Amino acid sequence: MQPIDFVYRAARLHPNNVAVESPTVRISYAQLDSAVKAMACVLQEASPQPGTHVAMCAGNSVEYIVGMLAIMAAGKVWVPLNYRSTVPELQRILDVIKPTSILVDETGDALIPGNAQHKIRFSDFSALIGSHDGCCPVSHARGRDDTQAIKFTGGTTGLPKGVMQPCRAWMAGIVNQIGGWNITSRDKFVICAPISHGTGTYVLPLLAQGASLLLCASGAAEDILDAFSNRQGTMTFMPPTLIYKLMAHPEATRDRFQQLRLLIYGGAPMPVEKIEMAQEFFGPVVATTYGQTEAPQIATLLRPEDMMDPACRASAGRATWFTDIAIVSPEGEILPTGQTGEITIQGDLVMTGYWKLPDKTAATIKAGRLHTGDVGYIDERGFLYIKDRLRDVIITGGFNVYPIDVEGALSRHPAVHEASVFGLPDEKWGEAVNAAVQLKPGASVEEGALKAFVRERLGPVQTPKKIHFYESLPRSPVGKVLKGTLRDTALEHTIHQ
Repeated sequence: MQPIDFVYRAARLHPNNVAVESPTVRISYAQLDSAVKAMACVLQEASPQPGTHVAMCAGNSVEYIVGMLAIMAAGKVWVPLNYRSTVPELQRILDVIKPTSILVDETGDALIPGNAQHKIRFSDFSALIGSHDGCCPVSHARGRDDTQAIKFTGGTTGLPKGVMQPCRAWMAGIVNQIGGWNITSRDKFVICAPISHGTGTYVLPLLAQGASLLLCASGAAEDILDAFSNRQGTMTFMPPTLIYKLMAHPEATRDRFQQLRLLIYGGAPMPVEKIEMAQEFFGPVVATTYGQTEAPQIATLLRPEDMMDPACRASAGRATWFTDIAIVSPEGEILPTGQTGEITIQGDLVMTGYWKLPDKTAATIKAGRLHTGDVGYIDERGFLYIKDRLRDVIITGGFNVYPIDVEGALSRHPAVHEASVFGLPDEKWGEAVNAAVQLKPGASVEEGALKAFVRERLGPVQTPKKIHFYESLPRSPVGKVLKGTLRDTALEHTIHQ
C-alpha cells in the first residue's frame, strides 16, 4: 500500500464528502479523486519513469493539494519549494534535484524564470484535468525505503540539504495522526500555515478519514477567524506566533471557536505561561507534537487532556507508534531516565538520508539513530522534555544556560509579548546571556526591571547581561524567530560600541 492509496480509498467510501474547500471553491472526494488521477497522467506524460522529481513552488490553494497528491499518484517524488525564498536559492535546489516538472502558481512562476524545465502552471490545471478526464495513471509499486518526498532545510552555502523522506515515514505519520488525534470524517481542518512545510503532514491523514481541508483566503487573522467561526473548523496546526496573533486580534473571542476541538502548535516551543494563556483563551484544546524534517512532525505527541496537567505543559509528549526516543551522552551512550542529553529518534519516521550528502547523513544517523541536535530528557512516565538546540545552549562561567528557561521567565512579565535568548562571546564569562524582546502593543518596561524580574525567578547566572528591544522580532517565512539574525545584529552592535 502507498500513501496515495489512503486518498483513493476515502474517495470510494466518502465520494460526496467535501474534501477541500476554499472561500470560493468546494470539491468532493469524487472530484478530487478524478482531478488527482488526471494530473498524475499529465505528469507521467511529461516523464514516464517512476521516481523522478517533481517540484512545487506555490502558496496554499486547491491546486496545490491536487498537485501534491498527483505527484504521489504518478509514482514520483514531491519536492516542495518555499515560495517566499529567493531566485538564487531556488535555483540552487533545482540544479541539485533536476526535476522533470515544476508546478507553479503566479508567484512561483515569477521566481523560476525560463522554460529549461517542464513548467506546469496552476492556471492551466483546469484545462489539463479536462483533457485527461477519466484517465488513470500507471501504478508503480514503491518500497518502504523508496523516497516519497525531498524537503530542503537550512543553509545558503554549499549543497542544499535535501531530506529524503521515505514511504514508510509517510505511512507512519498517517497512522499516528489518525490514531493520536482521533480524526474522523466529521473533522474540518483549517489550513493556515504553508502546506509546503509542517502543515503538509496533516493533508493525507485528514483525507484518509474523509475529513475536510479548509483553506483560508489569506494568512490574515480575520480570514483565519472566518474559517473557525463561519466555516466551523474543528482542528488546526499553527506556529506559536500565529496563535499569539489570533489571541491579540480585537475581534477574536472564545465563542468564535465553538467547534474547535484541537489546536496543535509546533515549529517552535511555547513557554508554559503562553500555553496557559492559550488554554484559557481557546479552552482545553491545546496540543503539540515533536519532530523534525528528518523525522517528520509526530515522533512524540501530547494530547489536550495531557496538556491540561500542569506537570506536562512543558513536555512534548510521549513517543508515537513505530518510534523510539532515547537520550544519549556525547559519547553516544543511552542515558537513564531523567538525565539530560541529546535527543535521538529511531524507527519508521527517520529519513533515509540527505540527498547527495553521504557525509552529512553519516554524521546525523549513527547506529540507526537520528541525532536531532536537540537537548532534553525523558521523565519516569515517558514524557519528553526539550531544553534547547545543542548549538543554542549557552555556556557562561562554566554553567549551562538553556535559552528556553530564560525565555519562559521573560514571557511571564506582563509587558512582554515574546522573547528570544542567545549567547554572545564574552571575555570574562566565555559567553554572555543576551535576550531580544518584543513588547505587547502599548506596553513599556525598563531593561533593569526586566533583568530584576528574571533574576528573582532564575538567579544571577541565567539573567541576561543585555536585553535588546525590538518592535517586531525577525522571523522566517513560517514564523520562527530568526535567532541567528538576532545574534548577528547584537554582535555587530557590540563590536561598534
